[in-house]
Amino acid sequence: MENKLTHEGDAFINFRDYSFRKPGAHAYRWVDIRHLRIPAETMGDGELLAGLIGHEQFRDDYAGGGVQPGGARHGPYRRRMVTPDAYEAVDRAKAARILREWANQFGDVPAELEADLQRQVLNRLATADTIHYLSGLGSEAFHDWGGVHTAFHEFVFIERSAGRVTLLVAADD
Repeated sequence: MENKLTHEGDAFINFRDYSFRKPGAHAYRWVDIRHLRIPAETMGDGELLAGLIGHEQFRDDYAGGGVQPGGARHGPYRRRMVTPDAYEAVDRAKAARILREWANQFGDVPAELEADLQRQVLNRLATADTIHYLSGLGSEAFHDWGGVHTAFHEFVFIERSAGRVTLLVAADD
């Protein structure tokens, strides 16, 4: 079946070069953002999530290997375990709270990093029509080395007016 979503572009925010690290802070933290164009035809959120899950850009273990066209991993999970039903619809306040708590877990982020987060993440969050959060899969859905991420937060922002689906992963590894 042909996937109706078209990869539009990416953004990556790396926390590594910021001097706010404190004892216990994890050195490899980042936000990966992928934008996909929604087709002109009307699709429901479930169809868009299914299209995203089926898209080549979804086949990334987020551990340095990049997108694997035939890949069976998505982040820490076996890709086949991720379904549209695994996503919880959340409101802006909950999504912002999860992202802020993750970003600031070792102290407030520096101004330059905050500006990147505002522009690339929080502004998109503010314009999303619907927000979905991958939750509840648990360790039983992990692939063979899926526990490598100490934190893995995944959101899908659907912006119908912009004709875009945004896949956002914020993680520590």
